[in-house]
Amino acid sequence: MLVLPAELTHRQARACVQLLLQGLKGERDSQVVVDAGPLVTFDSCALAVLLECRRAAVLEQKGLVVKSMPAGLASLAGLYGVQELLPSL
Repeated sequence: MLVLPAELTHRQARACVQLLLQGLKGERDSQVVVDAGPLVTFDSCALAVLLECRRAAVLEQKGLVVKSMPAGLASLAGLYGVQELLPSL
């Protein structure tokens, strides 16, 4: 399982996506789970990070689901029309 940090804004996005992509390579399951539960402070860059992880997972023929997505992040996903790309547990 991959885990998002407590803060994920533009400032942390690049480093976070690099770490998550490294972790994705080690995932052997056909479905990658990203735990968004720790997120407290975030902006739309958190969606960009999740979508980049999804893209990488699809390239490896894996699915991606988001566990414990905060309500605010789910609202942003709905606003941008990407909620169906980021299914949650």
